[in-house]
Amino acid sequence: MNALEAARAIAAAQARGQEVVSVLLVSGAAAGARVIVTVEGTVTGSFPDGAVDDAAIALARDVFTSRQPILSGQLFAELHAVVEPLLIFGAGHIAVPLAELAVKLGFAVTVLDDRDEFAQEARFPAAAHVRTLDFADPLADVDVGERSYIVLVTRAHKYDFDCLKAVLTAARQPRYIGMIGSRRRVRAAFSALLEGGIARAQLERVHAPVGLDIGAETPAEIAVSIAAELIRVRRGGSAASLAGDERVLARFFAEAEA
Repeated sequence: MNALEAARAIAAAQARGQEVVSVLLVSGAAAGARVIVTVEGTVTGSFPDGAVDDAAIALARDVFTSRQPILSGQLFAELHAVVEPLLIFGAGHIAVPLAELAVKLGFAVTVLDDRDEFAQEARFPAAAHVRTLDFADPLADVDVGERSYIVLVTRAHKYDFDCLKAVLTAARQPRYIGMIGSRRRVRAAFSALLEGGIARAQLERVHAPVGLDIGAETPAEIAVSIAAELIRVRRGGSAASLAGDERVLARFFAEAEA
């Protein structure tokens, strides 16, 4: 596989939302040849020497684990991670810590608000894009794709509802939709959407109220609960307590007799 073929394979994997590792042969008669390895161990391309293929797969596993490029002998391997877009509608007190956490988690963050005084780049991490929008048409000039994550934390329930309706009726549906709000407000929003013709199956995809139940109260704590839910959706975790799952004392240490 040459450089162009490898680039096309990587681009195709990115379009599928799939992380891959590219492994380059840096020396020998076939120097410059490449293979692409998925996290499941599927290989696209091959090297002339089958033993090198096996070494490439093993090296790719190490890169998936470390998430760092590795040069080992005649092989150089690097990860091509999927950059997932996170659209935060609302630039208020929850959006600030959420954007900071999301940038650190590797999301491509865009914050949108209709207020110029809140949609200020100085309030958010340098890596985040900050834009103004009109809530009358919240998805104008906003690209929503199958890998997008959307969090609705505007200053008013009406705007959250308008954004949610626009998202649910968009041509392409995002991977994640989360909307802040009390149980009463979420119930009212869902009732209005059902009456407006939105299918129940679509509403079942909406995480509302948004976030995991960790007893969050402050804006920073709420941002952590939302970020944790984003990770759960991304990685497929259960969100159960690891200590409760493992039960180390109960499984490995017999209770001492009185």
